[in-house]
Amino acid sequence: MMLKGSCLCGAVTYQLDQEIKQIVFCHCSKCRKATGTAFNSATAIHSDKFTLLTGKDKLKSFSSSPGVHRFFCSECGSPLYSARDGQPETYRLRIGTLDSTISPTEKIHIFTGSKAEWIELCDSNPKYEERP
Repeated sequence: MMLKGSCLCGAVTYQLDQEIKQIVFCHCSKCRKATGTAFNSATAIHSDKFTLLTGKDKLKSFSSSPGVHRFFCSECGSPLYSARDGQPETYRLRIGTLDSTISPTEKIHIFTGSKAEWIELCDSNPKYEERP
């Protein structure tokens, strides 16, 4: 399976050679700040299955907490993925940057205990107050 993705302006493009089976909707305050939305939509991927095709020079990172780095396009600001020093084999890909169609089999909400008070979760997906 080969998936393609890009940032908003198209400067950064990537390929993912992995199927996406789970999407995690994170409601923690850091994810809300990083996305400017009610929650972050991401999936864990194998870092060795992720290839930057273009825009490596446009990719910037911000360390949102010790050992956690959020990568984004320096031109348009699109968040692309995050990486943790303690888990170099895993990235957390931002699902909204995918250009390919996916059919995940599982979706979960995490950190619902600190979700934005102005959003109501109306789906039947599992919800966890913390990280399960």
